[in-house]
Amino acid sequence: MNAARTLATARRVLRQLAHDPRTIALLLLVPVLLLVLLYYVFDADRRSFDSIGASLLGIFPLVTMFLVTSIATLRERTSGTLERLLSMPLGKADLIVGYALAFGVLAVVQASVATGVAVWFLDLDIAGSPWLLLFIALLDALLGTALGLFVSAFAASEFQVVQFMPAIVFPQILLCGLFAPRGSMQPALEAVSNVLPMSYAVDGMTEVLKHPDATGDFVRDAVIVAGSALLVLFLGAATLRRRTA
Repeated sequence: MNAARTLATARRVLRQLAHDPRTIALLLLVPVLLLVLLYYVFDADRRSFDSIGASLLGIFPLVTMFLVTSIATLRERTSGTLERLLSMPLGKADLIVGYALAFGVLAVVQASVATGVAVWFLDLDIAGSPWLLLFIALLDALLGTALGLFVSAFAASEFQVVQFMPAIVFPQILLCGLFAPRGSMQPALEAVSNVLPMSYAVDGMTEVLKHPDATGDFVRDAVIVAGSALLVLFLGAATLRRRTA
C-alpha cells in the first residue's frame, strides 16, 4: 500500500462529497433531527429517552454511513471510475483504505455532532464519559462505512442498494437489544444476535450509560465492533475487480 496514493484517493472522494450538499445534510442533520424527535416523543419519560437515546447513538451513524457510502461507491463502480483507477498503478488496498479514510472523516464529524447534541443540548443522562460514547458512535459509523463499501459490489443500481437495508441493517436493529433484552429472546434469535456487530454497539452504549468508567465489557464490545469493521473492509477489497464483467 502506498500512502501517497491512498491519501490522494481520500482527497478525491472528499472533494466529490463537498459538491453534494444533500449528502452532507443527510449525514449531519438527519441523526440530530431524529434524536430531537425522540426527545419530544419521550417528553414525559426522560429515563426512557436516556436508555433508547444512547442505543440510537450507536445505530444512527451505522445506518446513515451505510447508505451514503454504498450509494457513493456504487456510482463510482457503475460509471467506470473504479475500473479506470484500478487500471493505473493503484492497489486495491490503496483504493479501499482511501475510501475508508474519506468516509471516516465524515464519520468523525457526524458522530461528534450527534453525540454533542444528545449530551449537551438534549441532556442525555449517562454515567460514563461522553468521550466513550463518542468513541463507540465513531466505531459504529466506521462499521457502516465498511458495510456500505462491501454491499456496493452486489448492487446494480441505487434502488438495489436501498433494498439491502431490510436484508442487512433491519434484522440487526430488531435483534440488537433495542426493543427487548437479547437474553429474553428465543434461543435461536439470541444466538443470531450474538454474532451481529450492532448488538455489541448497543451493548457498548449501555455500558457507558450505566458505568462511570470503561468496563471490561465495554472494551470487549469496542474490540468486536472495530474488528467487524476491519473484516468487512477486507471483504470489500476482495470484491474490487480490475475489469468489469
